[in-house]
Amino acid sequence: MQKSRPRGFDLHSLDGLGILRAVVEAGSFARAGEAVGLTQSAVSRAIARIEERLGVRLFRRTARSISLTDEGRRFYEAVAPHLAAIVDATTEAGSSASRVRGRLRVNVDAGIGQFLLTPRLTPFLARYPELTVELEVRDRMGDLVREGFDVSVRFGLPRPSALKARLLMRTRIVTCASPEYLARHGAPQRPRDIEQHQCVQFRDPATGSPFGWEFVRGKQVVPVNTSGQLMVNGSGPLLAACLAGQGIAQLLELYTREYLDDGRLVQVLPEWADETYPLYAYHHSAQLISAKVRAFLDFVVALTRE
Repeated sequence: MQKSRPRGFDLHSLDGLGILRAVVEAGSFARAGEAVGLTQSAVSRAIARIEERLGVRLFRRTARSISLTDEGRRFYEAVAPHLAAIVDATTEAGSSASRVRGRLRVNVDAGIGQFLLTPRLTPFLARYPELTVELEVRDRMGDLVREGFDVSVRFGLPRPSALKARLLMRTRIVTCASPEYLARHGAPQRPRDIEQHQCVQFRDPATGSPFGWEFVRGKQVVPVNTSGQLMVNGSGPLLAACLAGQGIAQLLELYTREYLDDGRLVQVLPEWADETYPLYAYHHSAQLISAKVRAFLDFVVALTRE
């Protein structure tokens, strides 16, 4: 009966040189075969193939025992340190499926980095002291595989891709202004009234043009034409301009909740705020997901459910 192979240490996967190491350590083809999950004859054939490629005999074989030849000993002493390094690397890579460690590269837009993740990462990092997180802000997600990212967190509908997209939440789009702005200019009563106000516009990174504004109430959708002296390309500047009284802005409720709660911002036309925007996490194959990515996804899921 064959013995089970040690987890994270599969000599058979290292091909013939791994089998060579097993034979040297076991002292026989039969015991080496048990260690790597092969028959005695398969081990013998693997060693014969190595000897054929090298052009030298590695083992003296008798009916009762085997031993390394001088050439076999010199060859094994030369390759053994490299085999040990390969095994260590294999074991280390295998452990990444269950151990949260190493560097995690996360691709986000500016708003998610500033308002959602960075202020709340402390408990996550404290829980995994062997993990370092590299949070990189990009206008667009780009190619996660080519650019070496492990995961991305982005608002908007996912595009066709080989990546796994996981819906985290939907947040409402709210129209806001500062109390000072509304005191000077009055509050709009209908969606079309917005067209008479200064609006802080948000530039679409894909087109370079400002995002269009819509007001949604149930199934009713009212698009409006907005104008203003200021256009920004980040959620941080958009929020700051709105707080400073520059004009009316459409923002994600996720970013504005505390300002609405404490009165620094006032929601405009709250009955026309049924439009929502989805937040997705993107990662590579679900079958090969590492422990660090799995831990981060669990953290983000819990964060967005708060």
